[in-house]
Amino acid sequence: MPTEYQIVLNTCPDQASAEQLAHELINQGIAACVSMVPEVRSFYRWQGKVESSQEILLLIKSDKTHYHSIQKLILEQHPYELPEIIAVPIDHGFGDYLNWINSNLSTHNDPD
Repeated sequence: MPTEYQIVLNTCPDQASAEQLAHELINQGIAACVSMVPEVRSFYRWQGKVESSQEILLLIKSDKTHYHSIQKLILEQHPYELPEIIAVPIDHGFGDYLNWINSNLSTHNDPD
């Protein structure tokens, strides 16, 4: 059965926390690549008030077998009380790039 790839979206409040998460995700082998998109402006309702903030968007490339490890790491290390963690499946992609993702992930798989 082919690997089911995904991109996990996560926003961080600053460069330092984004880089720390990115490095840890790669070092643990639970993400093959983390792209940082700076200066994302987010608007949201929090505790009854409309808020907005500058954030850094992380695009975490991995597969479904590593999702729970990614979520656990983010929940342990993220500065937000309620961090964004949204997984989006990759339906199609360049085969060589997808193979590269697979070759850069740890062989440890999360339990179902």
